[in-house]
Amino acid sequence: MTTIIYMVRHGESPKVGNERTRGLTDKGEQDTIKVAESLKEEGVEVFVSSPYTRSVETIRGLAEYAGKKVDEIEDLRERVFASGDTRISDEELLPLLKKSFADPNFSLPGGESNAACQRRAVAVLDNLVRTYQGSKIVIGTHGAVMTLMMGYYDSRYELDFLLQSSKPDVYRMEFNGLELLGIERVWN
Repeated sequence: MTTIIYMVRHGESPKVGNERTRGLTDKGEQDTIKVAESLKEEGVEVFVSSPYTRSVETIRGLAEYAGKKVDEIEDLRERVFASGDTRISDEELLPLLKKSFADPNFSLPGGESNAACQRRAVAVLDNLVRTYQGSKIVIGTHGAVMTLMMGYYDSRYELDFLLQSSKPDVYRMEFNGLELLGIERVWN
């Protein structure tokens, strides 16, 4: 039985603020309409998201179009790079990402490693595929956690992929049971 997962990376968000509560920029809000338009005919039945505001907001319009609500799942949150909820600047983040993808067990004090983030997020993905077999599911997500989930099934999804992905971005993962059949970018 085929299950389809649409990984929807959140739209553009402000570069300052609290990690959990940062919303979307004007461009990010406009892109939510494009996300909804691009997937509204797919017949998505289940909508789950990271609890971070920018991820929920990116898929909310699509869920409302389908007459559904977005279920927030804590273990879909973005990788925790350091203690606290303040955003790390891009200049600080790039060296951390490079080190994290070179050593999946690397973490800063109070943060988590790529390996730990991947375990928690893949457990959610596995549970969704088991619970909603034969369904179409949208996951509102973040760049690093999306890359780690997809990379669990296909090693091509690593740091270079993450750095080249856009905000928003949409990938379609097709499963037969728990076996990944393929991943395809569906965002233009």
